[in-house]
Amino acid sequence: MHGPLPGSEREPIAGTSAQGAVPADQQIDATLVLRRKAEVPAEVLEHPIPSDEFARLYGADQADADAVAAAVEAAGAQVVSVDLGGRLMRIRGTASVVQRLFGADLQVVADGTGTFRQRTGPLSLPADLHGRVTAVLGLDDRPQAEAHFRVLPAAAAAVSYTPVQVGAMYQFPPGTDGTGRTVAIIELGGGFAQADLDAYFSGLGIPTPTVTAVGVDGASNVPGQDPNGADGEVLLDIEVVGALAPGAHIIVYFAPNTDAGFLDAVTTAAHATPTPDAISISWGQSEDAWTAQARTAMDSAFVDAAGMGVTVTAAAGDNGSGDGAIDATAHADFPASSPHVLACGGTTLHGSGSTISSETVWNDGSTGGATGGGVSDVFPIPSWQSAVGVPTNAGGTTGRGVPDVAGDADPQTGYKVRVDGSDLVIGGTSAVAPLWAALVARLVQATGTRTGLIQPKLYAGATGSATAPGFRDITSGSNGAFGAKPGWDACTGLGSPVGASLLTVLGGAATGGGSTGGGSTGGSHGGKGHGGHKHGGHHPKG
Repeated sequence: MHGPLPGSEREPIAGTSAQGAVPADQQIDATLVLRRKAEVPAEVLEHPIPSDEFARLYGADQADADAVAAAVEAAGAQVVSVDLGGRLMRIRGTASVVQRLFGADLQVVADGTGTFRQRTGPLSLPADLHGRVTAVLGLDDRPQAEAHFRVLPAAAAAVSYTPVQVGAMYQFPPGTDGTGRTVAIIELGGGFAQADLDAYFSGLGIPTPTVTAVGVDGASNVPGQDPNGADGEVLLDIEVVGALAPGAHIIVYFAPNTDAGFLDAVTTAAHATPTPDAISISWGQSEDAWTAQARTAMDSAFVDAAGMGVTVTAAAGDNGSGDGAIDATAHADFPASSPHVLACGGTTLHGSGSTISSETVWNDGSTGGATGGGVSDVFPIPSWQSAVGVPTNAGGTTGRGVPDVAGDADPQTGYKVRVDGSDLVIGGTSAVAPLWAALVARLVQATGTRTGLIQPKLYAGATGSATAPGFRDITSGSNGAFGAKPGWDACTGLGSPVGASLLTVLGGAATGGGSTGGGSTGGSHGGKGHGGHKHGGHHPKG
């Protein structure tokens, strides 16, 4: 007997043309999310534990996995992989089997970027899956997220900086370079060529950092020779992290741009060995463009990360307070709006050396982009944000405020990067997530302690009119519905970093280079479901 899967309702995409039903014999891969053995207590987020211990206590139960696998196989599908620690099961079956198993009606639609499977309405689950399965993702493989970056020809930018110059203005802790630390980067398309990295870092006078590509769900590092497309995102992320934390090991996870691919990449990165110190995410989409089950599953993966001491940084969006939605009201971007993610907004930065002459909210107007920021419609306000005066959302309620922190994002004061053999200037809040991930790696190196869910420490001392120690307060500009002001605001959060001061806030002192170890590095590998799922296309902003 089937029953509804809560939160699985899916709306059709406007502007697509129907191409007919998905062929009954088409092979489809999907990700099933299993329930936890036990909820993660607050003290684990405050005091993270090693990843193997986390997986044992808060992963999926073997009995649940066995029961779900038996039901899936009885229905005529196969189990491709099971990751108990990450609570993920990858399955594969024909369209006719998965549609019957989950009560789905799959149609082929086209939208100008290509064709994909679309489903509408809710899913249902057979009795043996009820309670045990909390989400079924990937049946619908529409592009789930956009890359939050904006490209200019190098000559078109008013001012541009290398990431090293930006780090100097933000006073990244001296004597640190990320040695011994690991930064993971999530990408939903594109790729990088080693020749670009070698040329770029040689030009900066920095040894090329160690960069490893990992494929998830059949995706891989595929440079598309398109600097204005997803390659621009990939190279921006790697070059910002690599220039600011050249001693860190950078691991780039490539996944299909679907809700399943996005979740699987985050989960694989969080549960990898060694446990990363930071995960940088520069892709997102307005909260209302996600199903509730996908948002919940992603947020739960971020809980995993925090519980193992990983700080997840995410871009707040490049379309101002509206976040690209078509209803003319304010929207927050997800995954930045997750309370377990450090949401990164954008500024316009002017300065030289270690001196900032001016810093305001990034807003170049409707054609040039503006920092995302606002109030979540789905996540309640976290306790650590309760004293900073988060405004109400369009529904009149107060939710989690976005962003938490900020950094240079205006392409008119953007970052000098190299993409597919071309020298470009790239901005967007995409640049701020890797900037903060690199800063986290250096803070962990200096203190010997993982930062994990860092917001409670960052917000300590912040009020509705005064920002916290360790930040430069941004008090000028707006992103549309929200304006900058003293203290936290829904444009630039607490402000841009003063790295040396943040180190003091976190209880450390700058050291010489080299690793100071620290934090839990035991682990269990993430799921290895490298099935035949095809890349579902991407919607980068160029």
